[in-house]
Amino acid sequence: MIETMNESRFSELERIALACRYLSDQGHGNTLAGQISVKLHDDSFWTTEFSTGFADASVSNLVRVDANLDVVEGKGMANPATRFHLWVYSTRPDVRSIVHTHPPHASALAMCGEPLVVSHMDVMMFYEDVAYLNRWPGVPLANEEGRIISGALGDKHSILLANHGILTAGDTLARAVYLAVNLESAARLQLLSTSAGYKPLSIDSELAADAKRFVTSAKFVDATFEYWCRQTARRYPEACE
Repeated sequence: MIETMNESRFSELERIALACRYLSDQGHGNTLAGQISVKLHDDSFWTTEFSTGFADASVSNLVRVDANLDVVEGKGMANPATRFHLWVYSTRPDVRSIVHTHPPHASALAMCGEPLVVSHMDVMMFYEDVAYLNRWPGVPLANEEGRIISGALGDKHSILLANHGILTAGDTLARAVYLAVNLESAARLQLLSTSAGYKPLSIDSELAADAKRFVTSAKFVDATFEYWCRQTARRYPEACE
């Protein structure tokens, strides 16, 4: 598998813009509430310009901001809610990218106070790796909300936020987006099965751990994300401009 995979043909900014477009197509970007960020080595990070939203994201309207959310490159402003990304970055040096959205199925699951049940091979990336914040601390514009959310995430890579949405954190942009897309799919599967009156089947822990290692391997994640980028670039070539 490693030998057959090539480097991405897209720049990092193109990948951010294409990720936003793909997330929008997957139901993650119906409002301006979502954010995506990619941290750089100087602790600044790239993110979407507030007024454009995921569906309008392109290389030309991304912004790079500092720890005060002041724009140091690009035009416009970052979403003020991006402030709580700073808290995750400060407590998790392994995290280089964050996705926060309000997708319908994962949000519905979080509203019900239900944890994610890992019961399908396509969602094994979440085996023992999804946190849950059981109360809504309010719109995450201030430091208190950032402290609460980052604390609830702990050492995990995904979290369901009660009365709110989701957050995923990865060592790369590809991983953060990969988790966000699949977390919504996992929640949808769970709601479909339980609405039919069935309880999801349990999974053997050894098999689940083995599957998780495979579907979270860097090459598998990168190949999946590159596939999504290619699809999205064909649909929205303007995203790379």
